Amino acid sequence: MNTNGTIAVVTGANRGIGFEICRQLADRGATVILTARNSGVGNSALKKLGAANRFLQFHPLDVTDQASAVALRQFLDKTYGRLDVLINNAGIIGDKDGSGLDVKLETVRETLETNTLAPLHLAQTLTPLLKRSPRARIINVSSGMGQLSDMAGGYTAYRISKTALNAVTRILAAELHGAVAVNSMCPGWVRTDMGGPNADRDVSQGADTAVWLALDAPQELTGKFLRDHKTIPW
Repeated sequence: MNTNGTIAVVTGANRGIGFEICRQLADRGATVILTARNSGVGNSALKKLGAANRFLQFHPLDVTDQASAVALRQFLDKTYGRLDVLINNAGIIGDKDGSGLDVKLETVRETLETNTLAPLHLAQTLTPLLKRSPRARIINVSSGMGQLSDMAGGYTAYRISKTALNAVTRILAAELHGAVAVNSMCPGWVRTDMGGPNADRDVSQGADTAVWLALDAPQELTGKFLRDHKTIPW
């Protein structure tokens, strides 16, 4: 597929998997809006990716702030008039996350706010622009730790948030069927600040499926959970 002209937003993109997704998309010729809460780290990430790259630009976005999401929509509407791809990558694992018997509900709520409710709200906010695209896609960066089919203990808040994000994916895929393809993907255990140095995948492998879903996957592929371009159990 010729990706020139594809307009993509990536959240939480100043480092890790989000940063690599931006690099791969821009290398394919997509116009990429790299977003992060902090303008300093966002612009620094942009420079690392190549300040002269005409396919990359930064826009501030706090995914948990409704006004920030609306400001992004207004920018996209004024600048491009549409959006082709939304990649909900921003996510957290709280320092106080832990056992289901001990984790504080405050930690669960905070994690849900970023990992589940923010992607839902951003999809709601940007869907009018996505509906103007003939090949609109939403990709939610989830985790195998959110799979009900392989659920275990520990990291309770994170697991709940990613399971709920998968539910958001299914709901939006059903409601946007025929207009926007919506999928979840698991990057695997990736060597990032979040994944740690002992993870078994490098960042390029972690970003690959998100980029494939953004640019190459069949438009009729929707409502699925994928890893390495293949559907996996929920």
